[in-house]
Amino acid sequence: MTPLDGALWLIRHRFATFPADHPAVPRCAGLHKTCDGSRGKHPAVAFTRGWTLNEAKARETFGRGLRNPAVAVGACSGPEGWRLLVVDSDRPGAIEDVASACGEHWPATMRVRTAKGHHDYLWYPPALKLGNGLGQLQGQFDGDVRAGNAYVIGPGALHATGVLYELDDPERPPVQAPAWLLDALVTKPTYAARRTRWTNASRPAPSGTRGLVAFVLDSPQGKRNNRLFWAACRAAEDARDGHEDAQDALLSAAVQAGLSEREAAATIRSAYQRTGATT
Repeated sequence: MTPLDGALWLIRHRFATFPADHPAVPRCAGLHKTCDGSRGKHPAVAFTRGWTLNEAKARETFGRGLRNPAVAVGACSGPEGWRLLVVDSDRPGAIEDVASACGEHWPATMRVRTAKGHHDYLWYPPALKLGNGLGQLQGQFDGDVRAGNAYVIGPGALHATGVLYELDDPERPPVQAPAWLLDALVTKPTYAARRTRWTNASRPAPSGTRGLVAFVLDSPQGKRNNRLFWAACRAAEDARDGHEDAQDALLSAAVQAGLSEREAAATIRSAYQRTGATT
């Protein structure tokens, strides 16, 4: 499946499609001023309004040069106006493990295999207000969710590692998101979940300001913001308990790791608010 094939498949199945950067072009085609190195994932247009469901437009757009097909999640509408939710597992079977831990079964649904795991497409009722938050799954799920003002890279796209995004079964449509998943996503995480240690068995959880700073500095591309948020939550909890406040040190480490100062400051502020601390 070529990028154009993927774009046309998405459009024929009523998924709002737009072009993103392709790792084979010399320079990143994303709209951002500075590429963070995650080639193949940056929108080449303003995705909230630059998407299309028109095949002729897609042929013209993807015929002008290499671009990865992507999906404007919030612009997609399913049966009876239901909205699109994409569950992004960072490893194969990650969401199945969560379902099993909850005593549930993960449904067979539209799945796109990615470089690390898979994207599962599901429909959810429009009355729910979902975004990219994990709710009670925070600290339990190796991955993310995408809903509302969000996007995902689609089938036919090429990852920077050379892996092609592929449909697991082109004939399988998205199914309704299971109730237990929706309940988890709209429920705030418990205090215990917020304190869950970083889920990486090969890396011990850091402690103290120096450990948290080193943890942020060692963040790989695509994980910087998540790791900063986790470290800031730990720092906020430590500060609330009377220990050294590591906000400034974490901000400096995040900028050194590649985040913008504005983005890093917003993430740290969000973490402190989430834990009940102040900034």
